[in-house]
Amino acid sequence: MKPGLRERAMKQMLNFARIFLAAMREIFDEAPYARYLQRTQTASSPQAYAAFRREHEHRHARRPRCC
Repeated sequence: MKPGLRERAMKQMLNFARIFLAAMREIFDEAPYARYLQRTQTASSPQAYAAFRREHEHRHARRPRCC
């Protein structure tokens, strides 16, 4: 494998890994929780996580449809 090709392949793999990890953080609520802590200027704690979950569930609750 050529040196330039090898470096490009490594950069692509690292980019894929970053995107994959970011997606996993979103899926498993790590990134939204971090944004919640930053927005509310709160330290991470069981109480803060409970408040985050309540807010998250309230935002994503199904609203009844009319007609």
